[in-house]
Amino acid sequence: MVFWVFGYGSLVWNPGFEFDEKIKGFIKNYKRVFDLACIDHRGTPDHPARTCTLEEAEGSICWGVAYCVSGDPEKERAAMEYLERRECEYDKKTLVDFYKLYDCRIICFCSFTSTPDKISNKYYLGPAPLEDMARQIATASGPCGNNRDYLFLLEKALFDIGEHSCTCLSSNSYALPLFLAGSNLLMLGNCWTGHEDDHIIELANEVRKVLGTVGKIDKKLVGPSHIPLKDNVPSLILRPLQGAIATDSS
Repeated sequence: MVFWVFGYGSLVWNPGFEFDEKIKGFIKNYKRVFDLACIDHRGTPDHPARTCTLEEAEGSICWGVAYCVSGDPEKERAAMEYLERRECEYDKKTLVDFYKLYDCRIICFCSFTSTPDKISNKYYLGPAPLEDMARQIATASGPCGNNRDYLFLLEKALFDIGEHSCTCLSSNSYALPLFLAGSNLLMLGNCWTGHEDDHIIELANEVRKVLGTVGKIDKKLVGPSHIPLKDNVPSLILRPLQGAIATDSS
């Protein structure tokens, strides 16, 4: 048995389980939203953190990392049990098509997601004004750390995916025609644009504003410096390649 899991939040930089392969890429027609409560990792029941989940959005792209666990049934069982404990606020496992960086292969991945309904899903917070979300994220903390670091680490991890693509493309130019043919990304020089998440950058910068005005918050915990938004990039049509579950709270 082999299973793949797609990480789009903390799993991008902190998987926490043993895996056999890690690849970077994206899924389409989903976007990241900070609409899920976390009360046991980065927040508490009295002051829940906001962590990301996936929301269906036609034409959107969500970058992340996919992990493969294979070969050993005990290792696969242990990985899934760990993920189900860690992602306990997520009430669904969703199959998503994953576009692997540099080639035109689609694999079916499993992702932990949440039902966007406050009645059936007690952890679903729903959207809120940017300023309110930023204040909640800037001040929430729990046993695994504070909420703002979760956001800043995600911002940096998505930026690093782009840095990685620039390095790899310099030595793997043969892959360019394949990737261009099946993506909605644009190549500028030797770098792909589109790996960053405008919503994450906007929210992170708003949190930095809050940290500058709320007293007694340790300035050393403020995340990486501003990462500029991309200019408008024209879209190309995504074309399926060939083919696990999406997660993320801690």
